[in-house]
Amino acid sequence: MTDLAAELRGAVRGEVAFDVTSRALTTMDASNYRRIPLGVVAPRDADDVAAVLDVCRARGVPVVARGGGTSIAGQATGTGVVLDFTRHMNRVLDIDPGTRTAVVQPGLVLDRLQEAAAPHGLRFGPDPSTHGRCTLGGMIGNNSCGAHSVAWGTTADNVRELDVCTARGERLRPGPDWAGAPQGLRALVEGELALLRTGFPELPRRISGYALDALLPERGADVARSLCGSEGTLAVLTQAVVRLVEDPRARALAVLGYPDESAAADAAAGLLPHRPLTVEGMAADLVPSPAGLPRGGAWLFVETGGESAAQACARAEEIVRAADAVDALVVTDPGAQRALWRVREDASGTATRMPDGREAWPGWEDCAVPPARLGAYLRDFRALLVAHGLRGTPYGHFGDGCIHVRIDFDLLTEAGIGRFRRFSEQIADLVVAHGGSLSGEHGDGQARAELLPKMYGTRLVGLFERAKAVWDPDGLLNPGMLVRPAPLDANLRFSALPREPVPVAFGYPGDGGDFSAAVRRCVGVAKCRTTTAAGASVMCPSFRATGEEAHSTRGRARLLHEMLAGELVTDGWRSTEVRDALDLCLSCKGCRSDCPVEVDMATYKAEFLHHHYAGRRRPAAHYTMGRLPMWLCWVARTHMAPAANALAAVRPLARLAKRAAGIAPERDLPRLAGQPFGRWWRRHEQAPADGGDLVVLWPDTFTEHFSPAVGRAAVRVLEAAGLRVALPPTLHLAAPPVGGGRSATVNPLAILRGRGRVCCGLTYISTGQLDGARAVLRRTLDLMEPVLRAAVPVVVLEPSCAATLRTDLPELLHDDPRAARLAAAVVTFAEALERYAPDWTPPAVDRPVAGQTHCHQHAVLGDAAERRLREAAGLTGDLSGGCCGLAGNFGFEKGHYQVSVACAEERLLPSVRQAAEDTVILADGFSCRTQLAQLAGVRGRHLAEVLAAALDDDGDAGERRAHAV
Repeated sequence: MTDLAAELRGAVRGEVAFDVTSRALTTMDASNYRRIPLGVVAPRDADDVAAVLDVCRARGVPVVARGGGTSIAGQATGTGVVLDFTRHMNRVLDIDPGTRTAVVQPGLVLDRLQEAAAPHGLRFGPDPSTHGRCTLGGMIGNNSCGAHSVAWGTTADNVRELDVCTARGERLRPGPDWAGAPQGLRALVEGELALLRTGFPELPRRISGYALDALLPERGADVARSLCGSEGTLAVLTQAVVRLVEDPRARALAVLGYPDESAAADAAAGLLPHRPLTVEGMAADLVPSPAGLPRGGAWLFVETGGESAAQACARAEEIVRAADAVDALVVTDPGAQRALWRVREDASGTATRMPDGREAWPGWEDCAVPPARLGAYLRDFRALLVAHGLRGTPYGHFGDGCIHVRIDFDLLTEAGIGRFRRFSEQIADLVVAHGGSLSGEHGDGQARAELLPKMYGTRLVGLFERAKAVWDPDGLLNPGMLVRPAPLDANLRFSALPREPVPVAFGYPGDGGDFSAAVRRCVGVAKCRTTTAAGASVMCPSFRATGEEAHSTRGRARLLHEMLAGELVTDGWRSTEVRDALDLCLSCKGCRSDCPVEVDMATYKAEFLHHHYAGRRRPAAHYTMGRLPMWLCWVARTHMAPAANALAAVRPLARLAKRAAGIAPERDLPRLAGQPFGRWWRRHEQAPADGGDLVVLWPDTFTEHFSPAVGRAAVRVLEAAGLRVALPPTLHLAAPPVGGGRSATVNPLAILRGRGRVCCGLTYISTGQLDGARAVLRRTLDLMEPVLRAAVPVVVLEPSCAATLRTDLPELLHDDPRAARLAAAVVTFAEALERYAPDWTPPAVDRPVAGQTHCHQHAVLGDAAERRLREAAGLTGDLSGGCCGLAGNFGFEKGHYQVSVACAEERLLPSVRQAAEDTVILADGFSCRTQLAQLAGVRGRHLAEVLAAALDDDGDAGERRAHAV
């Protein structure tokens, strides 16, 4: 392997990576299969591709072309050399509006092509749900389709010409009229014309096998089209000319409700004469909330287009009149349409979990039947599921007769795998009986290729093998796929995982306490690999900053999978590869909400760091920032804040302190408050005991020591709203008396450890110091016992602390029932006002806002109450999504500064720079405010501060009016 790597490095200009991390990242795609490659090459051009093929052919090493790695049948995995086209060969080379064509490279992500075509009023027709990360090369290899194929066809329908390298180094340009055909292909086809004319079923989504019928003379002998769907087994694509279509100026969406999916399927084919753009079907068990949808147990989403909104709407209303639906509505608002399509696009992930949490897997992800037979097929399909004791929720492209489904196969035990095989064989028979195709979109790969004789017969499959031999006589390209396939139950991705649960610290309640099951959540659909934070998405900021798969949620999950498997990553929790991949995880928890299967990489990172550093020296930042509450408590109790601020202002001393503490030299040290919030509170005049509802205000570390103004503002607003405010109980520890003596009531060690104060343990958790976090949280629960007994709501101002209490606390102390009670008591500032002071009217601020919704607010807490509070106060506009990039200790740690800045530059800083002069910059998180101050010189304010200032302004104005009278 070392010699192969050296030879490849001498032959190509692109990167050659045979390290553990690079190999681990490509062991799997989005299928059930796993293969460990020898290495990965990122070619820069066609010459590099040819050079890799030359070297590998001489050594007999297989080659697999890979794009976004979202294939569902296993065809993007291999045991040889993987060609990664996403790094360099990923550009739009030309767009010609006159001919409506584009010249693209294979690693180009579909959305980038759509963005380039949009200014010309054009688009690429096929649009799989993975459009934000799938590549054109992968789409051509799999003959991908997407929701709009009823209008614009499959990828094969939209390919004009290809540039390819054959396994033996020949450069060809396949197209119509036998252009670019290898020697022997024409003779092969002309010798089997009768078989090619009769052996293929006629249906819009026939993707299985090789499209040799495209080589028939009456079909133009189109060699390029015949290569579409060949899954990289015949040649390696280096460039493509694709057709573009006119993008409708306006769209409308008719949503039709039916009793169940079969009824919806029966109706779908009847809508096709109205020439819709899409006819998509979904059942209720895949819709998070049917609120806003028509009545029914399943729906058809039927999109129409037009030159104007009125025309598109009229066409949608025509479809509603023609449909025999239980209920219907027409959606014309683009935002509402996008929200509905997001539900559909996320189904490939959400379908991987049954309602009871049981895992579900692909395998029969996308078979297709004639649209008119879809309802009957679904009824038979459901009966077959029941007969095997399996469950699955079909959805997908009803207008094309193509069904997606994830089924709760047991792929961990021998008995379960046996049932997987038996079901696969019988469902293949059922599909064929209905005149269908085993694959209607994602290709055969390893999942279905073994069963192709059921669909085509042995003679036509034998012709496929002969065609493979013409293109690739050495069997170099993606062996085991389509022809001479590996068994459908071999190379299953879970075969190497431990059968018994791994001892862990967190409870993983959604995965039965099993860390392996938590890691298995990542099925590879790669929503985390999108390069823009579309809409309110947060996941995955480090990937968008670096473009590296290792720094995506999927990449990290792959490394954790390989760590548990132990074949490639062999040193378990001590793995430096896993540590380095997790190092740039900001613990923003964006994946917890934005990942369709709710992977929680922040928790996995904390778990890994806990084990990785067990009994070993930790990085300096873990001792300083990871134990920040302890140090700040000591500073406050010893009244050392002025001295600490003075030392931080002396550059040489600050530089030394940062170096010793593991802090990035580019960072300024935040100033400590002269008067901590708790000290101010003890002097604050309390509201009368007979006032409104009692709430407990959580004195988080950041509010207490850095931003007490936020705490004071919150008290001002909560009390103005008629609420009584209290702080959590504390164990009163006297400070050392002036003069150096020791108080009889003080324990210096207790002061150093911050005992006597509540704390959410966030900094301990984010650095993986879970034993310390548990100790802190148990002490906190002890202190909060009176609050929990009284069932008083706990208002938490810092979103990261609120999120930690809501999620990490009950998952880390899953054996303590008090943890769940405290988590349930936590409310945000806006939630407290909305729930416990519903009649209060906030002061009118009447100004625009800019800034960012805190990533933990987005991922864990939700911001609906905050939006309503802002609206009531006349604060107009929306906050940006994404992550500020500071993320607690992350942006302060040495080596993270550049990524931290890149994250901030994605959305937060541009939104602030573009804001009008009178705009209020909102940032509820201390990290967000610090990032704004240090990178933009802008003061962000907590919503409580804005409202408190408005209350004071109203009071001052009233006082001035009274004096004037």
